[in-house]
Amino acid sequence: MRTLNGVFRLATTMAVVVMFAGTALADHHVVKVAKNDKVGSFLTDAKGMTLYVFKKDSPGKSACAGECVTKWPLYYREKVGISGDLKAEDFASIDREDGKKQTTYKGLPLYYFAGDKAPGDTSGQGVKDIWLVAAP
Repeated sequence: MRTLNGVFRLATTMAVVVMFAGTALADHHVVKVAKNDKVGSFLTDAKGMTLYVFKKDSPGKSACAGECVTKWPLYYREKVGISGDLKAEDFASIDREDGKKQTTYKGLPLYYFAGDKAPGDTSGQGVKDIWLVAAP
């Protein structure tokens, strides 16, 4: 009987560990909505890093290439989790001309800004009047 209790406890512990590991993994791909007084509501990745859109892009096509991608790294997740009022159908991915994949929101490719150093930074907002935080 003592062995059976030990096995049951071990199985229960393993189930809890697997459950929390799955939750952590799923949260790693979640897009969230953040808000500040300067820019209002905007999309972030799971770590709180701001996501941007480029005015020169068109739905399903990125106009940012070469040096642009160095300053504006691509955001890509094979499968995006969502939070709050966001809708899964608003997210998709595209195959870029450079062979890379990129996640889109409502058809527009998403980017990070290399100048953002911490979660919640929005220093890319309004750069050259063509970069904007991705608004929900």
